[in-house]
Amino acid sequence: MASPYRRLRDHKRPTEDEVLLESGQLLERPDALRKTDPWRVFRIMGEFVEGFDTLGDIFDAVSIFGSARVPATDPSYVAARKVGRLLAEANIPVITGGGPGIMEAANRGANEAGGLSIGCNIELPFEQRPNDFLERSVNFRFFFVRKMMFIKYATAFVVFPGGFGTMDELFESLTLIQTGKVKNFPLVLFGTEYWGRLVDWLRDTVAKEGKIDEPDLLLFHLTDDPAEVVEHVLRSRPQAIQP
Repeated sequence: MASPYRRLRDHKRPTEDEVLLESGQLLERPDALRKTDPWRVFRIMGEFVEGFDTLGDIFDAVSIFGSARVPATDPSYVAARKVGRLLAEANIPVITGGGPGIMEAANRGANEAGGLSIGCNIELPFEQRPNDFLERSVNFRFFFVRKMMFIKYATAFVVFPGGFGTMDELFESLTLIQTGKVKNFPLVLFGTEYWGRLVDWLRDTVAKEGKIDEPDLLLFHLTDDPAEVVEHVLRSRPQAIQP
């Protein structure tokens, strides 16, 4: 069975993130990146401009993260769809990564309830197709630009079960909240069984060894109830943007 991963020798086109980070590893013209990196800044600037232009009128969305590998029959897909619907019914836009799985579920729920369903898609070595439930979509080449959009236009984060990408988004969000870079941001972990052992580790190992403070464990809320997700988000929102 062929490997799904791109290798330098197979001559498939690398993603922009890969090219940016692969300095010194290209088989041909190892000095190429050093010569073109300053010019790549303009492409990065262009992505920021496109994202800001497309999403500039959004100020109160909720960003929802989770696995792209979840089928529509999975309980977490069903729950994410309900969360998207409940948020839309509260007139809150929903932002996801725009792909399949949990992202599709949340966009689908928001779309079905007549809400604003937004996708921030990413270029991958094997194309991630935008899901069919987006009212507004932006395609990004660079992960760090895309992650900025998740944060800049949201006032809360909801994290469903997922893999490395979801963990990355979770801990970046927690770091921004912990360091005060974003304020009054509720962060909800959906799935007590899935996240419970991670929470135990944070409490019994990380906090116990002083790597984080005990109050840092209050930066997130753990639940299995879609309605509680939305109630927690609404309860934490500044009065000025209450629907």
